[in-house]
Amino acid sequence: MSSAILWAPLAFGLAGLFLPKKAVGWWAVLGTLVTLGLAIAVAVGFDSSSSGLQYGVNEPWISGLGVDYSLGVDGLNLFLILLTAVLWVGGVTFAAFREQERAKSFYFLMLVAETATLGSFLAQDLLLFVLFFDLMLVPFYFLFGAWGHDRSAEGGKTAASATLQMIVYTLIGSLLMLVAAIATAVLAADGGSLTFSIAALQEHGLSEGSQRWIFWFFAAAFLVKMPAFLLHGWMPDAYRAAPLPALAVFSGVLAKVGAYGFLRVVLPLFPDASVEFQEVILVIALASILYGSVMAFTQTNVRLIAGYSSVAQLGFITAGIFALRADGSDGAILQMVNHGLVVAPVFVIVAILLERTGTEDIREMGGLALRAPVLAALFLIVALATLAMPGSANFVGEFYILNGLFQAKIVFAFVAITGVAMSAYYALRLYQQTMHNRAPEGLLSREIGVRDGLVLVPLVLCIVGLALYPQLVLERTDPKVQQTIAEISEAESPSGLLAKGRVNTADNVLVEP
Repeated sequence: MSSAILWAPLAFGLAGLFLPKKAVGWWAVLGTLVTLGLAIAVAVGFDSSSSGLQYGVNEPWISGLGVDYSLGVDGLNLFLILLTAVLWVGGVTFAAFREQERAKSFYFLMLVAETATLGSFLAQDLLLFVLFFDLMLVPFYFLFGAWGHDRSAEGGKTAASATLQMIVYTLIGSLLMLVAAIATAVLAADGGSLTFSIAALQEHGLSEGSQRWIFWFFAAAFLVKMPAFLLHGWMPDAYRAAPLPALAVFSGVLAKVGAYGFLRVVLPLFPDASVEFQEVILVIALASILYGSVMAFTQTNVRLIAGYSSVAQLGFITAGIFALRADGSDGAILQMVNHGLVVAPVFVIVAILLERTGTEDIREMGGLALRAPVLAALFLIVALATLAMPGSANFVGEFYILNGLFQAKIVFAFVAITGVAMSAYYALRLYQQTMHNRAPEGLLSREIGVRDGLVLVPLVLCIVGLALYPQLVLERTDPKVQQTIAEISEAESPSGLLAKGRVNTADNVLVEP
């Protein structure tokens, strides 16, 4: 089943290259629906009481280098796989309702991107994970560059230069991660047989000194992908240039791969370094929360408001992971799903607003709610979820994250709370400026059509459904999270430190070996 989910989008994408131009869009939609059906089947059959790997595939691939074709599903990736499938259905369906230039290439690249993203979540071999992590960049490089918007007339960058900047940032991080992955396998082998199996590498373990520098190589790749504060330089221009159907899935899913990488790779393989650099990562996370929030309520371009709010939300998710507590990690996974379900509808609404107003500047919008109450109601649900209104799943996710932070680092928790307050401001400002206020003269204001409703309504229903039953995610993620955090707790404990020669047994004082 894991292989079927992984390769179904690519198979449909390849077949679509031989279909008539008019049929290729709906063929791509069918491919995403098949993938979603497989993902739902996996979720239904998933054993929520188990922390082990399910639907596993493990076959030798490059046996001389110890690389396996190893896939599997557990509590860490189950709902991220489902999120990927859901958002790709929405993004591709939205595109299919509109005419696309070079349609065969566009849909092929969209489906290749889905396979690469699913591969990153499913991979249980470290080198296979790196391969899919890098492969994700390729289709989006062409999607953003060839189908993007030229912003040079507005004082911005061309689509090609914005995309090149994004690739340079992310490729540097990816190359560092490749070096780190090879080093991890070689050092863990210690003259024995080489393996890139994440489970096997976790059993072998690395010395604390090796963990320190390898940790930062992986962290750089993941923080750039999210993106985090100081590593987000590629984001504004790339978001302004990107075609909106591709941007919806890019922002909704790909940013989560970096956060997921911390849970799948960094915490299990480098527990000592994770404990040692916990506060450094938390500082980066809090800086992302504060910076992203401030920038979100100073921007007037709706794309950038959504983009900077994503920086803030990914900061929350990172803080939850590096609270190194079960509640924090549970909340981080739930919030990854929540954010994906919220930000994708935002970009769909951005596209609808652009068609009606001809602009992405909120200062030139307003009054749409008078003639489009259904669109306004759907947007209100999305906006309230964005600001984590009590009763929403986003509120539950942030509550778990803050609870984990309070248990671990209470000062960091108090700083993070300010981000919750700021999110209310920029979410409500975005909604009020676009839906209410005085309508500009000549503004085209009409109700949402059936075709856009078919895309937007299911996504909003997912938000509402998860708000009513967030335990759907939490019950299935918790066993694996508890297992991961227990290993981190062992690294933090005096007995774990004693094993590394860092505790003086006479007075229980930490000392360096």
